[in-house]
Amino acid sequence: MKLPNNFPKELDIYFDSMDHVDIKTIDGGNANLRQFISRMLSYHPWWITILYRIRKILVVLLGLVNHEKPNISPMVTPENISFAPGEFASIFIVRKTEEDNYWVVETPKDKHLKAYLGVVLENPGNSRISFHVFTSVKYLHWSGPVYFNIIRPFHHLVVWRMMKAGVEH
Repeated sequence: MKLPNNFPKELDIYFDSMDHVDIKTIDGGNANLRQFISRMLSYHPWWITILYRIRKILVVLLGLVNHEKPNISPMVTPENISFAPGEFASIFIVRKTEEDNYWVVETPKDKHLKAYLGVVLENPGNSRISFHVFTSVKYLHWSGPVYFNIIRPFHHLVVWRMMKAGVEH
């Protein structure tokens, strides 16, 4: 996969040797990076709760780690988004950030795969900005590709809807 030219080179580690990478782009409207991320992480419609319930079945069938899901996703404000590596941001662990440029988080440790979610701001400071949201996945066990290919259509839907919520206000 060819990365957009504006992706910082220090993020290459999240694309090299991965089994799956997808990048989605959306016009940023008037949101800054913190606003976009907080709106994305605060997006929690009823149907995502149903997807979590279905995931529980997959967890049992594939013998995955049963991570606790928050009953209701908290409203995340731009001010309380962590940019400190190692800290939690919602259900994710912050890995690499640069204020007003990019933010990369990882899913909690699991046996089947390692997944990263990142947001890269394009044209910061200009009137016309975009956000690139990437997901990269490394399979760690035979159950990784099985699990991910089952959830892949829902993954695309959830990320796209989160992105739309990120630019709405």
